Amino acid sequence: MADFTGRAKYLEIADDFKRRIRDGELPAGEKLPSETELMTTHGVSRTVARQAISRLREDGYAISHQGKGSYVTLPGEARPAKHSPEFEQITEYLSEVRRDVRRLAERMDQIEQLVRNQPQDG
Repeated sequence: MADFTGRAKYLEIADDFKRRIRDGELPAGEKLPSETELMTTHGVSRTVARQAISRLREDGYAISHQGKGSYVTLPGEARPAKHSPEFEQITEYLSEVRRDVRRLAERMDQIEQLVRNQPQDG
């Protein structure tokens, strides 16, 4: 079972991968571990593994291909194929929603930590 460090586990996993990518341990184009592999190596649920990979994609450190897996990429690398303005607008809106949800999740983590740290009456 994963130890609680005060920070969401998916963020810890994603940050570890980002560090390894920046340090050159994981080069662009290399396949990232699958959700199942992350579950096994980090002792987390599928949801946490999926959130970690999603965070890497959102931050520009991974690109996923349906049925093939996720691969290392670097933030700012040129992305293939331009999309319609409507598609780009929807994508930007979804990115904003994801950022808002991420901030809310982080705030919930902080609140839960505060509640855990409250003295127990008894």
